[in-house]
Amino acid sequence: IDYSGKRPQFIDQTTGEVIDVELFVAVLGASSLTYAEATRSQKSVDFIQSHLHAFEYVGGVPKALVPDQLKSGVTDSCRYEPLVQRTYEEMARHYGTAVVPYRPAKPKDKAKVERAVQLAQRWILARLRTQTFFSLEALNERIGELLEDLNERKMRVYGVSRRELFERTEKAALSSLPLERFAYA
Repeated sequence: IDYSGKRPQFIDQTTGEVIDVELFVAVLGASSLTYAEATRSQKSVDFIQSHLHAFEYVGGVPKALVPDQLKSGVTDSCRYEPLVQRTYEEMARHYGTAVVPYRPAKPKDKAKVERAVQLAQRWILARLRTQTFFSLEALNERIGELLEDLNERKMRVYGVSRRELFERTEKAALSSLPLERFAYA
């Protein structure tokens, strides 16, 4: 789980102001099935909401969440025992998963998500740069369309798409979604 350094944007219809937003990216470990969405910020409420959307997108919950050590998820960054932000921990408990943050300054730990961020920048953000959006919802709708293209593309190495590989290998390993969605308090 990570955010892209490159940011999409939309134009506020009332003021004409260009608003930069964040690109949240999550990827599953085995299939590389990728989820991305634009959020207003990297604050806790947006960070957790993006997780809920990602769980719903894949139709389940992975056994562990592996975020970067950003303040929305980790309050005390530590190499050996980072302190997970309380609401994030409650969300993980609600969904029956664990939070295992990357070690700081260890880019090899997060190679999978760095590759997913790179793909999101190339296959989603690059295609958005000539388009104009007037709301976050419209931007996310288009990101969703491009995300489907990305996940349905055949990967050269495997000869199948991320979606096909997910259906074959990872879908059964996910825990089911709880009956009630987590409510951010």
